[in-house]
Amino acid sequence: MLEILSITGVIFVLIGLGFGSVRLKVFSSADMTVLGRLVVQFALPALIFRAVSTRTLAEIAVPGYLGAMLLGSVAVFWGGYLWSRRISGQTAGGSTFSAMGMSCANSGFVGYPVLLMALPEIATTALAMNMIVENLVMIPMGLAMAEASRSNGIEGTRLVRQIAARLSRNPIVLALCAGVVVSVFHIPLPQIIFRPVDILANASAAVSLIVIGGTLAGLSLSSLTLSVAPVVIGKLLIHPAAVALSLILMATLGFPVPEHLAAAAILMAAMPVMAIYPILAQRYGEDQTAALAMFLMTLLSFLTFSATLALVLP
Repeated sequence: MLEILSITGVIFVLIGLGFGSVRLKVFSSADMTVLGRLVVQFALPALIFRAVSTRTLAEIAVPGYLGAMLLGSVAVFWGGYLWSRRISGQTAGGSTFSAMGMSCANSGFVGYPVLLMALPEIATTALAMNMIVENLVMIPMGLAMAEASRSNGIEGTRLVRQIAARLSRNPIVLALCAGVVVSVFHIPLPQIIFRPVDILANASAAVSLIVIGGTLAGLSLSSLTLSVAPVVIGKLLIHPAAVALSLILMATLGFPVPEHLAAAAILMAAMPVMAIYPILAQRYGEDQTAALAMFLMTLLSFLTFSATLALVLP
């Protein structure tokens, strides 16, 4: 138990540091936005590039892991969408972002720091594979669905092309591609390139957690309603359960995942929703609900992923 608390406690100390720094006006909310952009534009891509380029393709393309994460996440997305649309009676746009909130984990800002302490030997490998699933499938699918909910098919098709164009300029996607090229062709990197990448990568975990805390400082629990409860339950409980079941399915199909990587997949799925979730929802008028769902998830995740750690750690 003390080992679990030593992992989760560090995470929430850093989140609390960011929260307190904004509440005490050491930093402003605008400062957190700038720091967040620093992480997304430089530190996280550097981390992804280092993770991919320093490993063989076999290490970062484990079929069982990728299949389980993709299958579990897509299943929760569509299950969440149908529940929100047909049972809860939400609009198509609201249902789309409820589904994204249930199925898109915060792998880079929270998941990676947790794995770095719990399973350091495979933390960057798991992060790289999660980024592939999230940036190449889950986020584009969610945005395409959101646009389709408020426009005709032609505009939706145009958005898909726009998303593809944005992905081609996304620093994380570019870092993934560059890392794969370096890994496949065994390109040696001079120290003048590798060292700056290494320094930026090392900064990503601490800064990202401080940004999460600072972002949460601008929200209030008094605005919470029961409408966000299904999203929170879906993300913190159903998503990791779906990934766990998908791991069993992949093993049955002949694609078993090593014990440590399987534990990492479930832990990644147990993380709160991705940090850019409210930002993506803003264009569609769903940002307030998204931000509140993220707030509650982050608070409750101390309990849920502490329990998940206790269950899945080898």
